[in-house]
Amino acid sequence: MIKSETTLPLVQPPILSYVKDIPNLCSLAGLACTLLSIYFSVHEQYPAAMIGMIWAVAFDWADGLIARRMTGRTGNDRAFGGQLDVLIDIVSYGVAPAILLMSYGQFAPLFLVGAFIMLSASALRLSYFVTYGLSGGTQYTGLALDNNSLVLVFVFLFEPLLGVTAFTVLLLVVCIGLAALNVSPLKTPKFSGNPRNVIVLSTYTLVATGIYAWQLA
Repeated sequence: MIKSETTLPLVQPPILSYVKDIPNLCSLAGLACTLLSIYFSVHEQYPAAMIGMIWAVAFDWADGLIARRMTGRTGNDRAFGGQLDVLIDIVSYGVAPAILLMSYGQFAPLFLVGAFIMLSASALRLSYFVTYGLSGGTQYTGLALDNNSLVLVFVFLFEPLLGVTAFTVLLLVVCIGLAALNVSPLKTPKFSGNPRNVIVLSTYTLVATGIYAWQLA
């Protein structure tokens, strides 16, 4: 009688062992920036919130760039990093903008509805991406969520130039518009993988940081 070969159980590494992975460290740094953005939004320090928001995008792009260039990462490393990235994205590009919108709208019921629409669109967009991935391997279906933060950081540059009422309406319209684009059939390219786009984002991050830091001074 031939004995069946015994399969040894897979040894699972400790959760914290993944923290030493550099792309995951970048992801967590982006999460820290997002937390600061939420904190300053609640305290109505919007220039500081914008700095946290743009740096969250910068770290999000950095983790992907570093991961693609690293050697020796296992399939589990890549899977864990991908899941971590998706979970942080819903906070950075869904929760943080929703809290920003509610805070600027003084938590009025209308802005609660707007925040729910934006957060729901973000959750649907990410779930769709996890299920289907890139369309044709190169394009997103729906506006990628990092664009939400890039647009909001730009829009807030006009906040000192407009009255509170006008800018509040503008912010609500922009947020709902972004939510609609997130779940639309629109095909958009994957900007984060292009070295030229990385330079553009780096420049945008530094310029926006300088402007908002000047506003805080």
